[in-house]
Amino acid sequence: MDFYNLYQNNYLIVAVFLFLGILLPVVALTAGRLLRPYKPSAEKYTTYESGIEPFHQSWVQYNVRYYLFALMFVIFDVETVFLYPWAVAYEELGVFALIEMGIFVVLLTLGLVYAWKKKVLKWT
Repeated sequence: MDFYNLYQNNYLIVAVFLFLGILLPVVALTAGRLLRPYKPSAEKYTTYESGIEPFHQSWVQYNVRYYLFALMFVIFDVETVFLYPWAVAYEELGVFALIEMGIFVVLLTLGLVYAWKKKVLKWT
């Protein structure tokens, strides 16, 4: 019976965090919409570039390689963000957690090698 109540409390905590995670941004955005001044004018809809009037088209196409490098950075950044909490949370699992973490790192390394072989990481 005690084990069952423990899990009910965990679900209750998750439900409270989920509720607050939805409620707080909605309240903040609604309060901002109600409290801000609304005085539209043509000047406010113009592009602002450090106080200078724009002198060329603002739509610029970037090289797709920037997006690929950004995506690679995000993938490996998320990997490092996951490794520390994983090591702390699974400390009591010992070798099993180490093997699991090793598989995770190997899969991401294989993805990097694949991108390297496809010449995604070359600028020229």
